[in-house]
Amino acid sequence: MPSFVKNSCAHFFCSVSIGEDEISILDTGPGMDDSDKNSLVKWGKMGASLHRSAKRLAIGGKPPYLTPFFGMFGYGGAIASMHLGRDASVFSKTKNSKKVYRLDLSREALINSREKTWKTGGSIRNPLEDEISASPHGSFTKVEISKLKVKLLDINQLKCRLKDIYFPYIQCDEMLGTGRTTTPIQFQVNGDDLADLTGGEVAITNMHSCHGPDFVLQLHLLYQDASTVTSSREPQKAHARLKCVYYPIVKGKESINTILESLRVDGDTVAETFDTFCRASIRRLGRLLPDARWGRLPFMESRHRKGDRAQVLKRCCMRVKCFIDTDAGFSPTPSKTDLAHRHPCTVALKNFGNRTLEKDIDVSVEIFRGGKTLSISQLEKEYEDWVFEMHDKYDEESVCGEDDPIVVVLNPHNKKGLGISSNVVRVHKVIKRNGNTWKSGQHIKICKGAVGCHKNNLYAALEYIVLEGLEEDVCGEARLICRPLHVPVEKGCVIEIDDMNTTSLDIRGSKSFPISVIDSGKCKVMEPAELKKQLEKLDQNSPSTIDILRSKDCHQLAIEEALPIDGTVSAGSFSLKKVVAVLRPAFFDPGSSFRSLDQKSIIKADLEMSMEVTYLGEDYDPQEEHIYAERSKPSVHGGIQGLYIFTVGSRNTKHFQKSGIYRFLFTVICEDSGCLKCEKRLIVLPDTRVDQWKHLSDEKCRTYHVRVGSCSPPVSIACVDIYGNHMPFISSPGVLVKVESTNCVMGHSRRMKVNLSSNRLILNISDIWIESSNLDSIRPHYKASLVISSQDELYCVRIPCQVTPGVVFFVTDLCMELEKPLLPGSVIKQLVLELKDRFGNHIERGVEVSIHVEGLGFQDQKGSTREVDDKGYIDLSGVLKVKAGYGNLVSVFLNIGVESYYKKEFQVEQRKLRIVSTVPEYCAAGSHLEDVVFEVVDSVGMVDEGIHDSKFGKHTLRITSELPGIHDSLQYSFIHGRCTVPFIPIPEKEGICFIVAVHSNHPELCTNVEVHVVRTPQWQKESGYKAIEPPQCSDGGMLLLQDKAVCIVNDAQELDNDVLRAASRIEEHEKKLKLLGEKKESLEQQILDLKESVEPEELNLLDYFKMVRRIEGKDNTAASVICNMLEFSMSQRQEDECMQDIIGVVALLATVSTYDLSRILAEYLREDNMLAVVCKSYATACTLEKYKEQGDIDHSDALHAIAAELGKSIDGRFDVIYLEGIRPYAGKIEDGPQRRLVLADPLLPTGDIPTGFIGYAVNIIKLDARFICTRTIGGHGLRETLFYHLFGELQVYKTRKCMKKACSSIKHGAVSLDGGILRGNGVFSYGVGEPKVCFPVSVSDVQWQLSSLSVSILKEITLMESELEATSDEIKKELKAQYVDFLEFKQKKDRYHNFLNTKEAVVSEVCHAYSQIVKTESSELDT
Repeated sequence: MPSFVKNSCAHFFCSVSIGEDEISILDTGPGMDDSDKNSLVKWGKMGASLHRSAKRLAIGGKPPYLTPFFGMFGYGGAIASMHLGRDASVFSKTKNSKKVYRLDLSREALINSREKTWKTGGSIRNPLEDEISASPHGSFTKVEISKLKVKLLDINQLKCRLKDIYFPYIQCDEMLGTGRTTTPIQFQVNGDDLADLTGGEVAITNMHSCHGPDFVLQLHLLYQDASTVTSSREPQKAHARLKCVYYPIVKGKESINTILESLRVDGDTVAETFDTFCRASIRRLGRLLPDARWGRLPFMESRHRKGDRAQVLKRCCMRVKCFIDTDAGFSPTPSKTDLAHRHPCTVALKNFGNRTLEKDIDVSVEIFRGGKTLSISQLEKEYEDWVFEMHDKYDEESVCGEDDPIVVVLNPHNKKGLGISSNVVRVHKVIKRNGNTWKSGQHIKICKGAVGCHKNNLYAALEYIVLEGLEEDVCGEARLICRPLHVPVEKGCVIEIDDMNTTSLDIRGSKSFPISVIDSGKCKVMEPAELKKQLEKLDQNSPSTIDILRSKDCHQLAIEEALPIDGTVSAGSFSLKKVVAVLRPAFFDPGSSFRSLDQKSIIKADLEMSMEVTYLGEDYDPQEEHIYAERSKPSVHGGIQGLYIFTVGSRNTKHFQKSGIYRFLFTVICEDSGCLKCEKRLIVLPDTRVDQWKHLSDEKCRTYHVRVGSCSPPVSIACVDIYGNHMPFISSPGVLVKVESTNCVMGHSRRMKVNLSSNRLILNISDIWIESSNLDSIRPHYKASLVISSQDELYCVRIPCQVTPGVVFFVTDLCMELEKPLLPGSVIKQLVLELKDRFGNHIERGVEVSIHVEGLGFQDQKGSTREVDDKGYIDLSGVLKVKAGYGNLVSVFLNIGVESYYKKEFQVEQRKLRIVSTVPEYCAAGSHLEDVVFEVVDSVGMVDEGIHDSKFGKHTLRITSELPGIHDSLQYSFIHGRCTVPFIPIPEKEGICFIVAVHSNHPELCTNVEVHVVRTPQWQKESGYKAIEPPQCSDGGMLLLQDKAVCIVNDAQELDNDVLRAASRIEEHEKKLKLLGEKKESLEQQILDLKESVEPEELNLLDYFKMVRRIEGKDNTAASVICNMLEFSMSQRQEDECMQDIIGVVALLATVSTYDLSRILAEYLREDNMLAVVCKSYATACTLEKYKEQGDIDHSDALHAIAAELGKSIDGRFDVIYLEGIRPYAGKIEDGPQRRLVLADPLLPTGDIPTGFIGYAVNIIKLDARFICTRTIGGHGLRETLFYHLFGELQVYKTRKCMKKACSSIKHGAVSLDGGILRGNGVFSYGVGEPKVCFPVSVSDVQWQLSSLSVSILKEITLMESELEATSDEIKKELKAQYVDFLEFKQKKDRYHNFLNTKEAVVSEVCHAYSQIVKTESSELDT
């Protein structure tokens, strides 16, 4: 065999020839000669093993560890030879030697030698021809044993045994690694090749396995004893492979039984049975240790104690055998037929799986299966799963009934009782098994030792045979359902069919046995004589009833103080009583009292009886209360056996002080007659002495409520004795009712109703009316006592109660005189309402009252419903804001129902709008008014300088008119009560024009200006000056005047044209402003209509869509592209795996509750982090950008290509965060959908939480509903990965001041809502930022469950609001441009008027000269 291991390619041959007088053993190994290395002398030398030093080479390797370094002591061959015969000759030749060396051994020489050396003879010769032919490689070793001591060898058994021992060397499936069987060694016995032998335990056992997957384990053992620890030697190692093979039940027969039968047929005198069959065999270095026939290892035992499949697993574990292959790390016995019993590795292997014993062994065991390490718990779980898998696939409980089966679906209770795991069974009444017919109704005997019947024989009637599964199922268990003889027929197994045609099976008192009890011979049919004998024996010992001995019988037995069962006693009249019970047979007559103590009438069965005492209450108040229970075994008293004596009252005296009915229930469970019960009752009456009155309160309402001025709830009073039992009232007593608090009477009841119940046990007092005006002294708790007493106050009851004031009756205000006059928008700083009931008590805290207002509004979120405070007040100070206009009345009033209890009015200050500038009565059509001044004055005519527009839009003036040309979209600011309108155009149409000036926010401030529009001559309208067109005179005297006039006209015309052009631009601005105003109004109305078409809570997501729109507007960013990609993916419902792995942009993954928080967190993270792309894995992050071979970015691939398709580009760098690369938060996480982190509050050195601390940013944000369930492979969410990575433990405070005070407790940075940022490590961020990308603001937790219509509407609203914002910006620009043009118009108009004023003298001179010339010419004409 060493030759085979060293030269695996060489052919190895071994031959054993057995004759009558001689045994010859030949092998073709390397042989021996006279050299020192291969000396033949060592074969017979004690302690000269060639392999002892090489033992470590045989530790480890691959199973089945075919490394045959068997030699340990050096005398195995010599001892074995001398055991078989008296003389032995060893012939050996090596490949290199030409001679055969011989060694002769003699038993007599060994015995007679007195020296330590064994002197033997030897010789050298040439090889024989048959030796040459048998060893083609030129080497062999042959041992011839003569003078045999063993006679009559069974050659067949020897062949089988040799094949069993050396099976892996003869037939091996693991040498080539292909699963093909090889024959490494040709082993012959008397010329027969053992590979062709079909016998032997190993071959037969392998043949009957299920041929399914085996359960294979690798064990690595490490042993370190005391000597190893103290020295430098390495610990001892050992390896073992455990291969568990399943042997199924085939066609109703256990494969192990088939194996045992086959072995017996082959002549093996095996004495094992199915239960004692070897479940673990061991090989060491491939050689079987025949004496190592172990039972199941601990891990192969069933651990289940409960469950439907516990019994199935227990049976299936019996069908497993474990084949153990060990290496040289395990030490054998000197005979090499077993492992050394005390060796630590042997002990560890034998106890493998025993958790208790493993702790006491100094051997560490590593378990491997399929390349992975297992714990004991994991091993047990996988082993049980494998057993169930083998059972389901290969077990065939092939039992066929002789009748048609009934298919039944079992419930869990009956599955457990039947010991069956299947939900469906077939029920038969007749079967054939082992050549015999078994049918329902047969009386059988289950012998002790059978499964489920360990101590005694069981006599029963066979009811049904149950088979698992349906007929086409290949596996399943078969069970016998038997009813023990002592179980009545009506309590046996029953099959029922209900109205729904559903079949059910209830095992009830019957028992279930595996059908294997028939195969094992433990189940036999009873003979009629034996059945009759068992029935008679059963009748004689079967109890029928339970009887309670009377007091006279107890006295006769010297048992005093017997309790009078079924009698009447007074409460507290006894302290210790005894109850004696006996079991009576069926023939006992209860009327024959003289036989009650006859031993024949008392059964002496060794049964346990229980007595349970229950309090049933009174007739008028039935209840059930368990008092106590006691168990008793039969005893002997007065020579009578079978007495069950119970002691009553020793520890439970207090129970029998309570009046009422006591039930004594005696129970005994009999195996034959089932459960016997006997019920007796004892009536306890109350004592005759009155102790006190008692309030019968309702436990659900422990506090009695009394409200003054109304009827209180009824009160029930009982009269009780000294033990607390209810006693009847003799007559209806008179009562007094009052309310007390700390010995002070708060009030009395002046009226009530008193009546007595029909049984006179309860005194009912109803309609109790309490009046009191002193409740303010006991507020706010209002705790008091309701005292009900008899007229003589001998008996009274104090009931804890809560006395509360009545309803609101008086309301007064504690308002001081107003410090300042009321103005629109001002707040009433002090207004407190005092509320009292009709008796003058302040109303209790928490009462809700509706406050109604006119012209006022509530500033807080509480609305009109207010609660009364601790003092009985409602404080409205600083809550009411004036909404009415100047000069109006505002009021506060309080109504309860339709009745008004309070009303108070306030006057808002008077204000008036008037025009200061003088407006001409007549104005030319198409002209305009300039610098018109308006002012707001109070009631005495003083200008109200508080009307000041410090912020655009608060105090402005609008000019309106019914005629075209005046646009009300223009607003003019008030400055300290005055407003100057620089330009008011006059209409082109003549007539009366009313120009209305009105305050933009206070329409009551308005004034009308009436203007008469008249038409002017055309030249004045066109040029703005009086045209001078001198006539063409022939006289040359006019030329000079005419040149001057023409020059003035030309200059004036040019200036007039400049003014007209400026006025034309202003008109264009007005037209454009009108169009923009109309567009703005249209957009506002459309937005309003769209908002009304969606649910109010859905508008909460509008800020999210605004932020998406804002990010999409950043065309040169990766975040913009990602937003477009995700939106397209959602709309197209694409299932791209890459898109599913991209989560989104940081800014859109969470929301916050306020804009201040959104702004400051965005400033802290900065825009590059807010726009970072978030994905799950590193692989997905790598797909977002591709590179060319030179390392440049490939803009035609990945995210850059998608950006190009969208008409965008990605400039600069962008951040990508993948969750798998983030180290998650390692602490605890709160339960709930948001999964907030458990972080300790910061503490100041004083131990207090800093003032103004709001929380940690990582917990303040709310995860978007769509990403709450987003998880990494490790199960971590966004909060503990992404946001903990971004924020860490960033703290949020209300103000900078609070944040600076808490600097000592800030470790990872902090922010404040008013703009403070502390980034940690001593870094502050100063200044003001206006981040464009922020977290969306959501004021409530709205789930993302929008319809596609709602999403489209919200997107449309977002677009319109963007357009509205752009329109508003354009209006501002247009107003600014109009204002610039208006200034230019005014400047040119002033220049034009100045020109006319300066040229007026010249024009007058020209006109005068002209008139003189005209006169002269006229006189000449007259002449």
